[in-house]
Amino acid sequence: MATVTVQWQPKTDVATAAVLDRLALPHAPEHKLLAVEHSGLQIRDGEKVMAQMAGNFESLAAVKLSSNASLVGALDEVSQQVMILNIVDSDFDTTIMLPKQNYEVSNLCFYQDYEQNDYAFLISEIGVGSQWLLGRGERLLDEPMQVRSLPIPPDSQFCVVDQVHETLLVNEDGVGFWAYPAHAEADALRRPVALIKPFGTLLSAANMALVPNGVMLMDPEAQQLHIVQRSDNGWQPALHILLPEIDDPEQLHVLEYENTLQIELRDDDNDTWWHTAIDWPRRPDAPLTGLPVVAASVETQPVDSVGDAADDPAIWVHPERQSLSLVLATNKKAGLEVYRLDGSRKQSIPVGRLNNVDVRSGLYPDGQEWHLAGASHRDSNSISLFAISEKDGVVTHVSDIATALHNVYGFCLYRPKADELYAFINDKDGTVLQYEIDTREFTGSEVRRFSLSSQPEGCVADDFNHRLFIGEEDVGVWVLNAQWDSLAEPKPVIKAGGLLRDDVEGIALYQRLQDADQAPLLVISSQGNDSYMVIDSEPPYETLGAFRIGINLQQGIDGASETDGLAVTSANLGGGFSQGLLVVQDGRNRLPEQTQNFKFVPWDKIESLLGSKND
Repeated sequence: MATVTVQWQPKTDVATAAVLDRLALPHAPEHKLLAVEHSGLQIRDGEKVMAQMAGNFESLAAVKLSSNASLVGALDEVSQQVMILNIVDSDFDTTIMLPKQNYEVSNLCFYQDYEQNDYAFLISEIGVGSQWLLGRGERLLDEPMQVRSLPIPPDSQFCVVDQVHETLLVNEDGVGFWAYPAHAEADALRRPVALIKPFGTLLSAANMALVPNGVMLMDPEAQQLHIVQRSDNGWQPALHILLPEIDDPEQLHVLEYENTLQIELRDDDNDTWWHTAIDWPRRPDAPLTGLPVVAASVETQPVDSVGDAADDPAIWVHPERQSLSLVLATNKKAGLEVYRLDGSRKQSIPVGRLNNVDVRSGLYPDGQEWHLAGASHRDSNSISLFAISEKDGVVTHVSDIATALHNVYGFCLYRPKADELYAFINDKDGTVLQYEIDTREFTGSEVRRFSLSSQPEGCVADDFNHRLFIGEEDVGVWVLNAQWDSLAEPKPVIKAGGLLRDDVEGIALYQRLQDADQAPLLVISSQGNDSYMVIDSEPPYETLGAFRIGINLQQGIDGASETDGLAVTSANLGGGFSQGLLVVQDGRNRLPEQTQNFKFVPWDKIESLLGSKND
């Protein structure tokens, strides 16, 4: 780590006394955007004003959209609103205003995710911030949408976003600098970047600017700039730059040019802008990449319970009019929710804390077809059974079957023959019980038990091939014979690690081509990285695809993350679900923030990611 003294020079290209903020346009660095006191925004080429917009603006932020366009944000100090502008070539183009906040905005910064969705972060000095969806690429929404609120540190005045690592960096005056995940589906976790004494080496924490492979931090009291770089052990100091002639540095902007950093900052004491340059060899940043993304076309009404409440869905396919099919889903703080295919709630059945749910049709106990749902009931450590009326789709609670477990958790049904039904229910201690269900009396009796070494939850039975797939949350997925009179010998299907990140949660089977002779696909919720995997359900269990569920910009539906349960069907449900439907629980329901819900993804969007391997 080195400390360097550089020669700072006053800016002479424009009269700077009234310039509150200035930055180079990302798509055209030779042109500068200025916030001029009492004169609004100006785009300048040297002293030539190329475009102007009236207003009272101070803090500026910008991000490149294309070779001839940049997205710019400007804070109006009078109205306390943020203006978002598309600048095309060297002129102001589309303009939108973010709604006025119920707090005083101190600054803003931009973020583009790997889907090219554009966001703005707003921060304040009272510990409140927010993330706003602005559009995608050069297309701005007519009305920006708030994605989430953020509990940021108090006394925060500055922010930047490291696009490559999807990291929001925020200062906390008197404490230091913090890093937050920037992705719209991320939790608001923070990690220290650099702290003030006695916890770190800084004397103060103010503005920031991104540099290749790092970030430049301003320490006004020490009259220094610090460059820190990301490492496996957090952030490490790389360079100190002395500011001997600048008493009160405030605004800070950095432009990279041929292995040098062109640095500009404003001395708030005398309204003077200064500049210098330092050598900074560039190491290529890792490309901004991610898993393929699909979008949900429908989302359900949120559950009424707050916190971690929604959990596991199951799909009931109507035998004649498949468009009347339903999604049954658990609210593990209240009971069973029943949704139509448009996401509207049909029923809410308050029977208690249900965790996992499954459905089977084609049962003929009395010569007539029955449709039955079962769920693990954590209040009574039982199996709750529900009848589904084919006539009107009404779901009715019919019985509870007591189990010998002490903390029931996961659950799934198994129907090997038309007149047979079994249930698997597991305990958090790893115990799994298999029950034979009497569909005439709605009773059950234990017929087999086995154990995994740690906590299981998600499971699904392959009725045609008589297999049970079960997830051990921290370990992976196992398969064993589902027949009650067979030896329980779990064999590994896929271990956690790589694309599959623990916790391993929901598991479901997609019957390819609706052909019982072809092994189905196994769909798994990889909760640890907010993604989903599709693998072949027969050895060698080839991975066919992995994806995330992202924002549906047109319909204003957020992505899905922290997913617990999921369900899938290959049935033609009509409309956008002609090739089937994937339903996932969304642990962070945003756009705007609400209680948890479920997202519906047309299977054809997923099919396109699997390629020829699913032909």
